[in-house]
Amino acid sequence: MDPIDTINIKKDSTFAMMLEAQSRGYTLFYILQSDLFAKDGKVFAKMYPIKVMENPEKWFELGNDITQPLHTLSSVLMRKDPPFDMEYIYSTYLLELAEKEGCLIINKPASVRSANEKLFTAWFPECSPETLVTRDMNRIKAFQEELKHIVVKPLDGMGGTMIFQIRDGDTNKNVIIEAVTKNGTETIMAQRFLPEFKQGDKRILLINGKPFPHGLARIPAEGEGRGNLAAGASYIGVDLTEREIEICNIVGPTLKEMGLMFVGLDVIGDYLTEINVTSPTCIRELDTIYSANIAGLLMDEIESELDQKTADNLS
Repeated sequence: MDPIDTINIKKDSTFAMMLEAQSRGYTLFYILQSDLFAKDGKVFAKMYPIKVMENPEKWFELGNDITQPLHTLSSVLMRKDPPFDMEYIYSTYLLELAEKEGCLIINKPASVRSANEKLFTAWFPECSPETLVTRDMNRIKAFQEELKHIVVKPLDGMGGTMIFQIRDGDTNKNVIIEAVTKNGTETIMAQRFLPEFKQGDKRILLINGKPFPHGLARIPAEGEGRGNLAAGASYIGVDLTEREIEICNIVGPTLKEMGLMFVGLDVIGDYLTEINVTSPTCIRELDTIYSANIAGLLMDEIESELDQKTADNLS
């Protein structure tokens, strides 16, 4: 995960997972991305035994660090936030070495690499708005001229960073396209603008392909064009609509087959806009609204997978 001393425990989904695992009697170890290393084909980690507390003044205690093979742990949850850069990719390779030795990695490292959070929506065109992925600036301009109002965003960001709207007559159109593509050197995503975002950019959590029955509608702040909590959005809990359940039913089986056990779908209106597989959030907010225990649902699935692995090894 990211440094635990920097998190906001009221909003941090990783912290919710840690609390739940600890309540079930698991021993927790805290590992930073920089703590992973491979030697002679085996992946190791410097890891710290950790206890977590629901206390905003002091929410964790670290024990003395130990260094040992990563596969000596029964399961590892990869919860490092984007950007999804080469260091992230290197970490997935290292995690795969532990997976090869029998460690359960959540989410599956190869699938995290395959399922870019923006681009993976292209696998489900029946769920998505009109979408263009390219670094060709003229193609983006033509796409905007066709649809009149579009959104452009990089493929490796999070929290609403570098997301822009472009409308007809926007005098900054060329500047925006140059900036987001870095003058045509980086591939980006452009999508038809969905005005329904004002009613909420909904986050839907899927646990092993099955949706939690309520979503979190993130309402943009006044004058803000992004529905991200990190960009100041407010939120309300909402029941899933028939269309949202249909999207989950289309996407869910593929996610489960790929070993993507904990995923956050972003839906605006009737359309899927992102599939978040690295470190999806919103557990704490949904738990509070619905008196739920989403981390408990996840731990149930992890325990089921571990039980199955044990049974397979004995057979």
